[in-house]
Amino acid sequence: MKPTSKIIIGCMSWGKWGKQFSTQEAIDLIQFCIENGNTTFDHADLYGDYTTETEFGKAFKESKIERELVHLITKCGIQNPGETRNNKVKHYNYSKDYIIWSAEQSLKNLKTDYLDTFLIHRPSPLMIPDEIAEAILELQESGKIIDFGVSNFTPFQVDLIADKIPVKVNQIEFSLTQNSAMLNGTLDQMLQKEIQPMSWSPLGSVFRVETDQTKKIKEVLKTLSEKYNSTEDTLLLSWLFKHPAKVSPVIGTTNKQRILNANKALEIDLELEDWFLLLEASKGQEVD
Repeated sequence: MKPTSKIIIGCMSWGKWGKQFSTQEAIDLIQFCIENGNTTFDHADLYGDYTTETEFGKAFKESKIERELVHLITKCGIQNPGETRNNKVKHYNYSKDYIIWSAEQSLKNLKTDYLDTFLIHRPSPLMIPDEIAEAILELQESGKIIDFGVSNFTPFQVDLIADKIPVKVNQIEFSLTQNSAMLNGTLDQMLQKEIQPMSWSPLGSVFRVETDQTKKIKEVLKTLSEKYNSTEDTLLLSWLFKHPAKVSPVIGTTNKQRILNANKALEIDLELEDWFLLLEASKGQEVD
């Protein structure tokens, strides 16, 4: 598997669903990320009502950045109602023809000849493992995708697909405040089978809501920030990095300083008891 940067840049909010970057603004941020070692960009076909891939691809092409310098991830399968697609209801489509069509569409949108990593976005109760495997194998044999993975899959769902085609990635929600992946076998499976974990929403709800949980976490973070001479967001990512499954966070920020803060997490090795102090604050009680 072609290595991803340890911290992955999530592009969901670059377009219509967020900052609505101009082409030049997108070029500037792509270049900034690469200069600071963040060479992996995470997409999904539906971001921005199926428009953000195209906008990123236009910026990437105009940037003249060599394709080999970046790692492009995208996902397929979610069918949203909206302005660009005539869907009556949100649903999932994992037919062989649709998966191949979606990958080829993403190639056109992102202005590239191949996708480094191609993910099934969410599990569907109607997905047929053999049909998914046939589509992925055809895409790999034609050189259109390199590695295949899934997103938001349980261990059983991963096994269902992995029995038919190798699964290299599972992109899941994982953070200090949403840490069920440590308890339900998800990260254990990835560690055992050498599947790369990618974590979306890696800061969790710490800065989004004020609850008893987040108050307790912030109290611990305040003390640890002084000890490690670090920002609180950096420490939350360093907490993820301590896990032996080698989690790669997908950060959604477009703020350059916050991207730099995220990168500093790679330099911090949380002491064992400090890691458990944060977990205890999240749980609201000592660990079992």
